[in-house]
This record gives sequence, structure tokens and C-alpha cells, in this order.
Amino acid sequence: MRTAYSVETVRAAERELMARLPEGALMQRAAAGLAAACADVLGRVYGSRVVLLVGSGDNGGDALYAGARLARRGAGVRAVLLAPGRAHAGGLAALRRAGGSVAEAGASGVRLVEQADLVVDGIVGIGGKGGLREEAVPWAEAARRGRGVVVAVDLPSGVDADTGEVRGAAVRADVTVTFGAYKPGLLIDPAREYAGVVRFVDIGLGLGPVGGAGAGAGVRAGAGAARVEALQHADVARLLPVPAAESDKYRRGVVGIAAGSARYPGAAVLAVAGALRGGAGAVRYVGPAGGAVLARHPETLVSERGPARAGRVQAWVVGPGAGDDAATVGEVLAADVPVLIDADGLRLAEVGAVRGRGARGVPTLMTPHAGEAAALLGVEREVVESGRLAAARELAGRYGAAVLLKGSTTVVAEAGGGGAVRVNPTGTPWLATAGSGDVLSGLGGSLLAAGLSAVDAGSVAAYLHGLAGRFAAEGAPASAEDVAGRIPEAWRSVVRAPAARG
Repeated sequence: MRTAYSVETVRAAERELMARLPEGALMQRAAAGLAAACADVLGRVYGSRVVLLVGSGDNGGDALYAGARLARRGAGVRAVLLAPGRAHAGGLAALRRAGGSVAEAGASGVRLVEQADLVVDGIVGIGGKGGLREEAVPWAEAARRGRGVVVAVDLPSGVDADTGEVRGAAVRADVTVTFGAYKPGLLIDPAREYAGVVRFVDIGLGLGPVGGAGAGAGVRAGAGAARVEALQHADVARLLPVPAAESDKYRRGVVGIAAGSARYPGAAVLAVAGALRGGAGAVRYVGPAGGAVLARHPETLVSERGPARAGRVQAWVVGPGAGDDAATVGEVLAADVPVLIDADGLRLAEVGAVRGRGARGVPTLMTPHAGEAAALLGVEREVVESGRLAAARELAGRYGAAVLLKGSTTVVAEAGGGGAVRVNPTGTPWLATAGSGDVLSGLGGSLLAAGLSAVDAGSVAAYLHGLAGRFAAEGAPASAEDVAGRIPEAWRSVVRAPAARG
């Protein structure tokens, strides 16, 4: 599992480590990793033109020391000091000793940035808030216009490390070299888009990029729970339901689908398609689209008697294409089994009914896209899209339910909004197609019926759905039906991966 930590946690780990190391050793470790990454990007260091954008913090020091290492290998390194009186003195002296120099901060400096082979963004560190300051914006724009590769130090300057928000101008990096631990902003849009390819450099913080392995007990017990987690193939493989020799369809779990309407029968068909491929032993369908469902999926158990009398289920999916059928939504929410609420069901579900399920200890998973989440929270869609982490947590707290917020970065928050939030690393923009969310709902409901927790079911469903979308698209448009058909391939790719096999 790839784990990202809050700025507070990273700072605490840095202080703990620096207390045990010689002065400046931690910065030298970071600079060595940064220089190595820059050399890899350049390919040929000797004779290359490198410009450092240097702020007043430790990120500027990292950039200066890395620049000195590149200068010793024959690169022409110039530093633009955005705060000349507060630049890291030791790093600046090291750069000059190595043959680097300081560039003027006027028009000639801007031309240097535009003509450089590589630009290193050391303007602002992980503590920066609210976008770039006005005086730094022209340099970020020059780097973007230029022909060179832009490498950010730890995090692109101007993005929020903890939330992934971008509240103003920010550097758009091609590569981000992050030290000691992933930061949430590197995994969550819109900041993730600014980070480019992320390279991790271990500097000994003990947090680690994967699951916090090796973290010191003091760090974990203090400021230190993980803020964001991203599952990998091995994590998903461990969570996938696998039938035993004595399993039958009921022991594997039965998922009920209460979806579709006369106007939207396709939503029912697609939700059932996702559910049939999600690991449950059987799928029961309740609703007005039974004929359409049976025509496409004859193995489905169709009932016209309503959710309460449809027969045994271990989980329900309610809402896709449901129109204004509030009665069915209420009937499903009254059941004492896990429920996934999507689409129209989100609008029709009463807050009290959902919170009451949590009070009874019955899991609920809500799966809104940004527009639906905005409507539930009473804010503009842009507020949700720019602050996905906060929106998912607030919605999970308000409803007392786990929330899977769909979008460019799909995030899954625990019921109540506390604890770590999971982000989904798979997917493709081609998944933004009608019916794709219905397939995801059915898949997630099937995993709930198979016994996964709400957070695990949502995380695994998003992961498989994203992989299936990639396989279905392969660089071209794909329909929701195409995505559903590739779920088994996604499942196999996860369980057959070397890491998953151990």
C-alpha cells in the first residue's frame, strides 16, 4: 500500500531523525537523491543547462546542493534567488564552489529559464499554502513556456501538500522528487496533475512509501496516522473474495439490485452486469426493468415483490436509474444488510435513515460523483472538485456512512469522516461515459455481499473498475458495457501479479 503522510507527521519524523544525525546530513541525503533524479532526466549531464528556482526555505537549500552536484559533473548551473537575502547560505556557497553561479532576476533570468534543459523548482516547500506569491508567478510561467524539463523539489510549489488543493498559481512539474514519504497532494487532484511523474527518495525518515513500514513507534503514536492510502495490486489481491471448496452461491453472497425505471432500464442492466462480475454467488434484481435484465443476463434472479420480499440477500445496491422511487430507497435502507447508494438513491435517501443505519452498526457506502456530492453538501460543484479530500470527509461525517467520491481522483472516506482516506490509483479519462458509474455500483455491491467492509468494497471496486476501464479503452473510446466485460481480466491481472503471488 502506498501511504502518504500529513505535513505535521513528516515534520515530526524529520525532527526526530535530525536529532540523531550530524547537522546538515538530512539535507545532503535529499540533495543527493534530487541530483540523481535530475541526472536521469537529463541523460547527459555534461554541458547541459540547468536553472535553479530558489526560495528561502529548505527546498531552496536542497535545490542548491543538488545543483552543486550537477555542476561538479559538468552542467552549467545558474540559480535564480527569489529571496536573495534569505537563500540557504551553505547551499549557495556549495554551488559557487562547484562552479555554479547566481543569475540576475530580471528579463535575462527569465530567458535563462526558458532556454534551460532542466529547471529545478525549489521555490516553496511542503508548508506552503494558498498558491505562489506574486513575485514567483513569472518564474513558474517561464518554466512552463520553456523547452526544459521541470523537476519539483518534494512538491510542486504552490500546491497544498495536505489536501491536494491548488488555490492560485502553481508550478507545473514534469517530475516531482519527493523525500521520505509521499504527501497527500501528490496523490489527489487537482494537485496530482501538477506533480507529473513522482519519484520517491528514501532519506531515512522511517515512514516509507509503502504502508509506513519501519516507521518509528514515536512517530506513529504521535502526530502520525496516515492521511491518504493508495492500494496496490497485492493489497487488492488479499481483499478479493475467493470461494472455498464447499462454497455455494449463498455462501459466496447474494447481492440485491434495486435500480432502473421505465425511463432508465439500462441503468439496471449495467448495475447487474457489474454485480455479476464482482464475486458474489448470485444477483437478485428488483424493479421495473426485469425484462431488460433477463434479456441480457438470464442468470439473474428477478423479483417483482419489492426489496423486503425479494428473498435472501447479503447486500443491496439502490439508486441507479431509479428516478423518483423514494419508497424503494426507503425500503432498502431499512434492511439490516450493507447497502450501496448511488445516483438517484443519493438524492432520495434521508439523512436520518442513513445515519440510523450507522447507529445500528449496519454499513452503508455512498458513491456520488462531484455534482451529486455538491448537491448533498449544498455547495457548488467546483468546491468539491477543488477540495475532494475535504468533501468526501464532510459527506462521510454528515451521513455517518462510508463515501466513495468518484472523479479524476476517486477517494474513499470512512464512515464519520475520520481516519485515513483511500485514493484510487487506477483508471482512465475514458471512464467518463454514461453508465460507467452503474457498473461500479454493481461491482461494489457484489463485494459488499461477499463480506468486504464498506471501505474495502469501495476501494477494491474502484481499483478493478479503473483497470477494466484501461483494458477496455486502450487509448480509444469505450462504453460502460465494454468496461463491465473487462472486469474479469482486471481481476486476473491483480491476482496474477508477482507481488500478489508473494
